Amino acid sequence: MTETTFVGGKEMTLDGSNVGFHRERVEAWERGERIAPIFMDIAWTRKCQAACHFCYAQAQSSEGGEITREHAMQFLEDAAEIGVLSMHYISDGESTMVPWYADAVEKATDLGVAVGAGTNGIATTKPVLERVLPRLTSFRVNFSAGEKKRYAEIMGLKQAVYDIVIENIRTAVELVRGNDWPCIVNMNLVCDPRDSDQLVPFARLAKNLGVHYAIIKHCAVDPDGVLDVDYTAYNQIEDILKEAESLSDDTTQIVIKWKKIRKAGKREHTACYGPPFALQMSGNGLIAPCGPLFNEKYRAFHIGNITTERFRDMFHGERYWEVMRYIASDEFNPQKRCPSDCMQRLHNDWLFAYKHGHATFPLTPAPANVNFLA
Repeated sequence: MTETTFVGGKEMTLDGSNVGFHRERVEAWERGERIAPIFMDIAWTRKCQAACHFCYAQAQSSEGGEITREHAMQFLEDAAEIGVLSMHYISDGESTMVPWYADAVEKATDLGVAVGAGTNGIATTKPVLERVLPRLTSFRVNFSAGEKKRYAEIMGLKQAVYDIVIENIRTAVELVRGNDWPCIVNMNLVCDPRDSDQLVPFARLAKNLGVHYAIIKHCAVDPDGVLDVDYTAYNQIEDILKEAESLSDDTTQIVIKWKKIRKAGKREHTACYGPPFALQMSGNGLIAPCGPLFNEKYRAFHIGNITTERFRDMFHGERYWEVMRYIASDEFNPQKRCPSDCMQRLHNDWLFAYKHGHATFPLTPAPANVNFLA
C-alpha cells in the first residue's frame, strides 16, 4: 500500500513508491517489452561547492566527459521522444553550477517532461528562481542541519553560506506562495545518527521559513565502506525523530522516511527490477542502472555516455537492454551485490512483490507526484 501525505494542497507520495500507478508500463515490462523510464535522476555536472561528509558522490567516481549545453539539450529531446515523463535534477553533482541550468529546466518542460530540482541552494538567487520556479513541480534544498555552526561542519561550507541559502529559500517560498505557483518548496536533511542534535533545530527552521514540507531521511552506505554509518543507531534516535515529526503543522509537514529507516538496509528482493522504470545519469554524462554502479570498477554495468552517444540510440541499442536483463536475472542478487540502499529500493520491493503475486495495482487515486519515482 502506498501512503500519501497532504502538502501544499496536494496528496503526494513522500515515503513509498508510485510505480504501481503506472499499470500500462508495468504490464508492458512484464510482457518483456522495452519500456521507457518513467523517471530519471540526473545531474549536469559532478562539481559541487559543498563537501558533505555523507555525500554518496564520494563513492561514485567514474570516467566521463563534461556535459555541454548541446549535449544536455539533445539528451532532453531524446528523453522526451522515447517517453520519459519526469526528471529530478539531483544525482551526483550540483547542477545549478552550469550556466545553462535554467535553460535546461525550460527546455525539458517545453518538451512535456516534468522537472523537480534538488540543490544546495547557494546559486539559486532570485533571478534564477523567477525563471525556474514557475516551471518546476518541486524545489528541494539539501540542508542537513538547523544551526549555522553545525551546518558549516556537516556540509563542509563556511558559516556565511548558511545565511545566503536561508535567504534563497525564503525568496523561493515567497515567490511560490505569493504567485500561487504549483511548485512544492521543500528542504531535505540527510540524517547521520551522529548528527541527531540537528533534527529538531532543522524542523523548527523549516517551519520558520514556511516550506511546504521538510524531509528527514537516512544516509546511504556504499559496499566499500567509504561511507560509514551504523544503521542500528537509528533506533537510538527514534524519540528525536518523532519529536521533529511532531512539529508538523498545516503550513509545513515534517516527514520522516520511516520505511527506509526501519528496514535498516535489509532488502527483501533478490532481483533488481527498478532501473527500467527509474534510471540514473551521472554529472559526467554516464548512464547506468543506478548511482551505486557509477563507480568505474562497475564498468560492466555502464550503458553509455551522452557526451559521446545520443541517449535515444542507447535506449534502442542492445547494450541498454543487456544490462537491464542481467540485473533482473537470477545471476544478479542485490542482497549480496548491492549497498544497503538505493534510489530504486522501494520500487524494487513493490515490483518484486508484484512479480511474485503479492502486490496489486493501487485502487486509490494517483498522487500529484505520480510520475516521480524518487
